[in-house]
Amino acid sequence: MEMLELIIQWLAAPLAAVVWFLFMKSSKNEKDIAVLQAQYEANRISFDREMKEIKETIKSIFNKLDSIEQALRDK
Repeated sequence: MEMLELIIQWLAAPLAAVVWFLFMKSSKNEKDIAVLQAQYEANRISFDREMKEIKETIKSIFNKLDSIEQALRDK
């Protein structure tokens, strides 16, 4: 009986504490990864939207330049 108590005290309890610590650390890491993935996705969507706006603006500028060039050629 004394041997069993000794094993529980010096082996099982510390091992359980280490397992619990690793589980809690793992849970925190999973949450952090999920947050980072959400931030990445939001940044990617924002970047794509901004690139689309820039492309449309450049296209508009070139269309305007083309119309100016055409007007100058017609004179």
